[in-house]
Amino acid sequence: MTRSRASRVLLCAFVLAAAVDLVALAVGADAGHTAAKPLLMPLLAAWAVLRGAPRLLVAALLCGWGGDVLLLLDADPSFLAGMASFAVGHVCYLTLFARTGRPGTRAALLAPCYAIALIATVALLWRDLPADLRLPVAVYSTLLTAMAYSAATRSGPVAGVGGALFLLSDTLIATGVADWPQPPRPDLWIMLTYIAAQLLLVLGGTSRRKGFRPRPSAPGLPPPAFGR
Repeated sequence: MTRSRASRVLLCAFVLAAAVDLVALAVGADAGHTAAKPLLMPLLAAWAVLRGAPRLLVAALLCGWGGDVLLLLDADPSFLAGMASFAVGHVCYLTLFARTGRPGTRAALLAPCYAIALIATVALLWRDLPADLRLPVAVYSTLLTAMAYSAATRSGPVAGVGGALFLLSDTLIATGVADWPQPPRPDLWIMLTYIAAQLLLVLGGTSRRKGFRPRPSAPGLPPPAFGR
């Protein structure tokens, strides 16, 4: 099988798994969600590898897979472990974006927006969160917001939208933990925004890599590495 054909097969498999997961959530078929959700990030990671994704991006996706699996378990320790796994993934994304490019003029415009969103979200949720989750949620929210801001300011609009959708998805989770009123089928909207977020982060991250051209190195020295 050629590389391009393998890439198409993996992308189709990811889209199929995503469709099965979302339909299962829409109709309340828990077994379908339990079966499809753990397949999403491994398929996306394999597709990203064939697109030439940097290791940090693949690592972030695999951390997302760890978080997905842990959040399927209905227990507080699993929730905290899943949050920690996603947090490590955000650190991978942050490191990748720091190496990808420099923030443009929009960074100064977006910084107050993301800062206000973070402060307002944590402040509003604080009293309604279980006491043992307040600090972990605040720390995680800071990492997530930093990742979303970095994606928007260093990696371009595609990854920027992905980061914003990731922020929206996890905010929906946090409002559920805080026992706020939820829309119908909240898990459907959480997964829809999460799947779209990870896909856009892959598209943004790999398109930047394809467009990257290393600076000429001095004679006798190897070219600089990218995204490692």
